[in-house]
Amino acid sequence: MTERRIDTPHGEARLVTDRARSPYATLLLSHGAGVGIDTADLEALATSLPRNGFTVVRLEQPWRVAGRKVATPPPTLDAGLTAAAHQLRSTAPLVVGGRSAGARSAARCASTLGAAGCLALAFPLHPPGKPEKSRLHELRGAGVPTLVVQGEKDTMGRPEEFPQEIDLAVVPAADHSFKVAKTAPVSQEVALEIIVESTLEWLVREVTGNERSA
Repeated sequence: MTERRIDTPHGEARLVTDRARSPYATLLLSHGAGVGIDTADLEALATSLPRNGFTVVRLEQPWRVAGRKVATPPPTLDAGLTAAAHQLRSTAPLVVGGRSAGARSAARCASTLGAAGCLALAFPLHPPGKPEKSRLHELRGAGVPTLVVQGEKDTMGRPEEFPQEIDLAVVPAADHSFKVAKTAPVSQEVALEIIVESTLEWLVREVTGNERSA
């Protein structure tokens, strides 16, 4: 694992990289609006995917690096993601993604960045209890192959609320943070394994498969 600081239009950001030896693709992931890059799902991906040929770069947005507790407006997140993407030099395809607010940002930026795919972890389809304020247009606007990994009990968008054409992987009994109760039918460890395995299967099918057939 290596890390470095980069400049963005809204301050200094941090990139933490877990590198694969000969990567099939680079996965650039940003965090949610109230957390950093050390959430269990992002750490699980950063630990497991490099062993399977995918470099993982986690972006800590400037607001988090500066020690603030609340995320800055969406356009600043997009600017941070764009700046990070431009810092990555690789012949491997770029996949953008993130969790929650980071997933929204990835969907908004994927096409512009020329990404080969978009990974949306815990996509906040709407604010809790307000399904009428849908953000589905952001997801549909990604313009690239997109995988949504969603907790079964996510109050910001349950799996059944997503249209059937969305490529969706469901984490049983998990909430928006992918946490599961001790009485749940799956353990926390299994829940994280589902996230990793679903992501890996999708990357191989949609990203490396497309590259090999090109």
